[in-house]
Amino acid sequence: MRFIGITGGIGAGKSEILDYIRRHYQCEIYLADEVAHLVKQPGTEAYRELVDLLGQDVVAGDGSIDKAAMADRIFARPELLERVNDIIHPAVKEYLLKRLERARAEGEAELFFVEAALLIEGGYLALVDEMWYIYADEAVRRERLGRARGYSQEKITQIMARQLTEAHFRKNCDFVIDNSGRLEDSFVQIDRKLAGFVRRA
Repeated sequence: MRFIGITGGIGAGKSEILDYIRRHYQCEIYLADEVAHLVKQPGTEAYRELVDLLGQDVVAGDGSIDKAAMADRIFARPELLERVNDIIHPAVKEYLLKRLERARAEGEAELFFVEAALLIEGGYLALVDEMWYIYADEAVRRERLGRARGYSQEKITQIMARQLTEAHFRKNCDFVIDNSGRLEDSFVQIDRKLAGFVRRA
């Protein structure tokens, strides 16, 4: 079973690519943002560490960590961000590696995917068998983000400025899917990549 990372800039269309893979291949897919939410649920080690770090006032009425309160605390004390990441990121990796081990033991999935915009920065190159880069032309990404999310061009520029450059993505990834055009063209690229390697569902 191949462990594959899926990364790319905002608006590149990672969700649509993963939806196609989920429907057509025997695989397990995890979104790092969703896993990060899971690992800080009450009862987890990360939850206890975060509450110890940030204080009881970030705990909501239902016992979960209040996302807005946590963000406010970090905004007030920016030095906390690195410490929070030092708690969450290792917990996410541990969760994924346990799921990977379980999937390999069960033997049903042929592919195991994890998706995040920050996989390269997060050190996942050392964990995955392959890193895939979902590319889309900047003008296409801007149009998508404005249409689908209502983002202003200023906001899009600010977000893009914080992400890796295209050159950096390409340098660190094993396979590039050009998702600038029709989704059907992107699906053909995926099928060609996986042909003869795994069976379609």
